[in-house]
Amino acid sequence: MVSQTPAGCLPFTESGPDGAGAPVVLLHGFGGDAAGWSLVQAPLALHRRTLAFDLPGHGRALDWPEIGGAGIAARAVRGSLDALGLEKVHLVGHSMGGATAVLVALKAPERIASLTLLAPGGFGFEVNHRLLRRYAAATEAGELEMLLEQFFGWEFDLPRAIARHAAETRARPGAREALMAIVEHLVDGKTQKVLPRDALAGLNVPVKIVWGTQDRVLPTRQSHKLPGEVATHVFERVGHMPHLEIPDAVCRLVREQLAHG
Repeated sequence: MVSQTPAGCLPFTESGPDGAGAPVVLLHGFGGDAAGWSLVQAPLALHRRTLAFDLPGHGRALDWPEIGGAGIAARAVRGSLDALGLEKVHLVGHSMGGATAVLVALKAPERIASLTLLAPGGFGFEVNHRLLRRYAAATEAGELEMLLEQFFGWEFDLPRAIARHAAETRARPGAREALMAIVEHLVDGKTQKVLPRDALAGLNVPVKIVWGTQDRVLPTRQSHKLPGEVATHVFERVGHMPHLEIPDAVCRLVREQLAHG
C-alpha cells in the first residue's frame, strides 16, 4: 500500500500490522525503487510492519531536493525516520541501499534493531563502473533488458516486466539525468568509495551480509575478511539481486534478524 507521505519524508510503500515490534525498512539499490522489494515485502508484512522507501532521485523521490550517493540517501532516510516517529527499525539494504543502511547505522546505532545487507556497496574498491554508467544512461527497453541481465545470475530468466518498468521510469523528465548524476557520486573514476567495514563490529546489533557468487556488479570477495561479529551468507548461482533471485532465502534471513534483534 502506498501511504501518505509526511512532510520531510521520502515516499514509501507500507504494508503489515503495526505494533508487532520494530518495523522493517527496505532500501533499494541504484536505479531501483520501492517496487523492487515486492517479493520480500509481502511475506515479511504478514507478521511485521514494513516500509520500502524510494531513495532520492529514484521512483517517486525523483524530485527530492538533494540527490547523490549513499551519504545523501542516508540523511534522507534518517530524516524520514524522524518524520514517521520511528525510534528503532530493522534495516535491510541492497547495493547502494546497503551502503546507505550502513551509514544510517553508524550515525544513529541506537535506532537500529538489526542490519541486513544484500550485496552492499562500499565494501571494496572494485565495481563494474562501465555497467552502472551504461545502465544509468539507457532509456530503451531492449537495451535495458540486455544490461539488466548482467545484474542477475547466469541461469536467471529475467522477467520482461522488469525491463519495461525500468524503461517507463526513465521516460519521466529528468529521471535519466538524475541517475547519471547519482552514479558519479557512487563511482570515483573506475572504483567505488569504501565504507569503514570494521566499524560494523561495534554496532552491537545483529548484522548479516548476503552475496551471490555470480555477482557481476560487486565481486563476492568483498564479503571476505569481515569482522567475526558479522554473519556472512554466500549463495551459489546467484547474482547481484538476491531479493529477486532467492526471495525465500532472503526472507528467512531477515526473519532471523527479527527474532534476535
